[in-house]
Amino acid sequence: MSAPAIPDQQLRPMRADARRNHERILAAARELFAGEDPGVQIADVAARAGVGVGTVYRHFPDKEALMGELVRERFSIFNTQLRAALGDASQAPFAALSGALRANAEALADDAATRYAMMGGGERAYGYAAAELAEFLSLSRELVGRAHASGELRPDFSEQDVPMIMCGVCATMGKRDAGWEWDRHLDLLIDGMRALPGA
Repeated sequence: MSAPAIPDQQLRPMRADARRNHERILAAARELFAGEDPGVQIADVAARAGVGVGTVYRHFPDKEALMGELVRERFSIFNTQLRAALGDASQAPFAALSGALRANAEALADDAATRYAMMGGGERAYGYAAAELAEFLSLSRELVGRAHASGELRPDFSEQDVPMIMCGVCATMGKRDAGWEWDRHLDLLIDGMRALPGA
């Protein structure tokens, strides 16, 4: 699937007033999306940001584009964590991989707005984060390769399993029912990633 067209404002440097509006719109979207209400519309974001609906549309053509920007920002943060794990020579390879998964999950647990965007934005929202997602998979591939080489990671685990784990854990975040603790879910998944003795 080709990535959606990005508005001109996101391709060239913005004037100071446009940049302020851009930041206000994103802040408003974060506040509203944190409520995980599927009924939130562009008009609601504009009202919360204190700008006109047309101003929002100049920055983001639709709700999916707003979600896409939140997803893009979050994957940029994920990638920073993965690069840090790759650069930490003090950690064993499996510990580096599992530690990066935990760090990214912990950050996402405190970001209900981006969880809403990730779970509800669909493929179009992820299309806005295509470059960041490609880097995420590349960095994950390197971490996974190191853990395979050390013999600690089950041989059928691939970099494609990293975003699958993140999505699964994301789906349990925000649950209040007993037994739905996301961190326990992640612990079980990480245990399942380990190579079996003698395998």
